[in-house]
Amino acid sequence: MSVVPSSTVTPRLASSWIDGAPVQTGGAPHVLVNPATGAPVAEYALAQPADVDAAVASARSALRQWAGATPAERSAVLAKLAKLADEAADTLVAEEVSQTGKPVRLATEFDVPGSVDNIDFFAGAARHLEGKASAEYSGDHTSSIRREAVGVVATITPWNYPLQMAVWKVLPALAAGCSVVIKPAEITPLTTLTLARLASEAGLPDGVFNVVTGAGVDVGTRLAGHPDVDMVTFTGSTPVGRKVMLAAAAHGHRTQLELGGKAPFVVFDDADLDAAIQGAAAGALINTGQDCTAATRAIVSAGLYDDFVAGVEEVFAKIVVGEPGDPDTDLGPLISLAHRAKVAGMVERAPAEGGRIVTGGVAPDGPGSFYRPTLITDVSESAEVWRDEIFGPVLTVRPFTDDDDAIRQANDTAYGLAASAWTRDVYRAQRASREIHAGCVWINDHIPIISEMPHGGFGASGFGKDMSQYSLEEYLSIKHVMSDITGVVDKAWHRTIFTKR
Repeated sequence: MSVVPSSTVTPRLASSWIDGAPVQTGGAPHVLVNPATGAPVAEYALAQPADVDAAVASARSALRQWAGATPAERSAVLAKLAKLADEAADTLVAEEVSQTGKPVRLATEFDVPGSVDNIDFFAGAARHLEGKASAEYSGDHTSSIRREAVGVVATITPWNYPLQMAVWKVLPALAAGCSVVIKPAEITPLTTLTLARLASEAGLPDGVFNVVTGAGVDVGTRLAGHPDVDMVTFTGSTPVGRKVMLAAAAHGHRTQLELGGKAPFVVFDDADLDAAIQGAAAGALINTGQDCTAATRAIVSAGLYDDFVAGVEEVFAKIVVGEPGDPDTDLGPLISLAHRAKVAGMVERAPAEGGRIVTGGVAPDGPGSFYRPTLITDVSESAEVWRDEIFGPVLTVRPFTDDDDAIRQANDTAYGLAASAWTRDVYRAQRASREIHAGCVWINDHIPIISEMPHGGFGASGFGKDMSQYSLEEYLSIKHVMSDITGVVDKAWHRTIFTKR
């Protein structure tokens, strides 16, 4: 088996891409670190608010040309980008593994091909704008609907899925005819910068896709509150998302937010127990649990509870934690030592609130920010680990007494991004899909996503959609055009204002 290197040091990296070219910004130096080893991956200067101004000006200047291109012209560029991204898959995988520490299997089989497929989807979606038929709805006018690009889109993306989140935000905007300024997390900018370069090679006009890599406190704040953008999109934590929305509100910008989650994983008494155990382990541990849709709250029928816990414990014990570039590795490190300390602190406080740590709860010896898969049972409904987003490889478990109790516990959260229900009963499945308050409800599975279907949540998980035709609508303004077809000077409706004199 080949092993993808986890560290590719790139000195003096250009941290931004503005007006179709790499830009060496003049901010403070920043070293990008491989979370598996602590070794440097790249070094660059952070962008500053002035760089945001330059990127927004570039996007504004390029908007008219791109928005005025035909759908077929935009589609052709995006289709070329999908082809180039597919050809650059090895580079994208190496960059994603080195900057995030995610296992190479996940990057190779999920992140990169999923991103390529999403680009390809929006290449097609650019040519399919839906709307009402033009018709004489009033009888003496023809009405039609135009869908026009919102304008300049500012987007801020997180560190857990750098490439996928960039694609989810940028591609529907480009397909709609918008220009974009994106701020990736300063600790994971590599694949976003590569995506911008590939877009330029695909024929995207200069200035349509700009990248500024800087700290959220200055660059992110400036971008979200910039007076010359038209829309702000964000993926990340709920507290930061609220700050982004507040900054955008100062100018009345349209916003789209995909925020945190605390997904329930409901196992009814007729479920396939083996499938539920496997599904819980996979759903809880994907991307080392650093996934807003991860299975974090297992709500299990009391009759299956002990067997479920024992089964998950057995699967967790077999998980291979190790070098992300090794194809045999199942679980990579958390994104940083600081984040590991946050996850470990929540786990360590769990017993004080009644939780029992069945397995895990420790960091293995050696370098990097690794953390063992952790299973916590018997937690109270008020426990921190049950209610708050952990964003680590931690699964918490509680029993339920009947179906009403299961649905109640599933909905007893401020979040509403994703959920799953495990049952062989079609009526139970239908009830769960209706009554669980989440943007996505899986039945007998947890995690799969597809480009044709939307992703987005309710409540503290934000609003608006990524992926699918629904996300394209986020970046389009709807205009009604109404044309008189009678040629009559004295319109009938005029009499409501004045009489003929």
